[in-house]
Amino acid sequence: MSQFASYPSLVNRTVLVSGGATGIGAAFVEHFARQGARVAFLDIDADGAEQLIAGLPDVDHAPRFLPCDVTDLDALGAAIAQAREAIGPIAVLVNNAANDVRHELAETTPADFDRNVAVNLRHQYFATQAVVPDMQSLGGGSVICLGSTGWMKRNAGYPMYAMAKAAVHGLVNGLARDLGKQQIRINALVPGWAITEKQERLWLDEDGKAAIEREQCLPGYLRADDLARMALFLAADDSRMCTGQDFIVDGGWA
Repeated sequence: MSQFASYPSLVNRTVLVSGGATGIGAAFVEHFARQGARVAFLDIDADGAEQLIAGLPDVDHAPRFLPCDVTDLDALGAAIAQAREAIGPIAVLVNNAANDVRHELAETTPADFDRNVAVNLRHQYFATQAVVPDMQSLGGGSVICLGSTGWMKRNAGYPMYAMAKAAVHGLVNGLARDLGKQQIRINALVPGWAITEKQERLWLDEDGKAAIEREQCLPGYLRADDLARMALFLAADDSRMCTGQDFIVDGGWA
């Protein structure tokens, strides 16, 4: 039976997760809460958030849900301020919110472009900006930005998503040195094809199953919990000298 790590440094640590109600984000919220962290999370899915919190009756600190559309920067700033009031200065930020909706180049409008950048990239920049003073006051912190291997593999069907996720790596590299001077670490957590309920429902057909079996070095499906365990490491003191890096979790996809 697998035995997974626990991190004493995460006990009572303040963690903010965007897009935390379902899927990978919900796994982040659950795993941090089970480590004893004080967690707040943002999402537009109130029903999903309720179910998530109801499934965590035994944690020391019940996660705090703050309804927020991260593409609305005023709402994002207000929600981060609410999170700060609820759990204290933010020590860990997980920039998770995203939408990999399929789209075609020929059908893309400027409004589509702006919406895609807003949900997949822009909020990561401004949420980071908002929590830096908190981390400075705490003597350091960790920012975890969700990337994707989709653009690395030249996947078809979502060019704007691929563009935005590639830019996450530039954001991490562009901030690592300046933030590092303040003991603030920033890294990209880069998932491969994580099989969440949404992925299984919409895209995991027989061809997809065959591709996973053919392309992954490790057998089985990559799950949200696998990504959450990497996030725990990047948030904990154990990763104190890790910054400006891409941490790929993809089962060794060829």
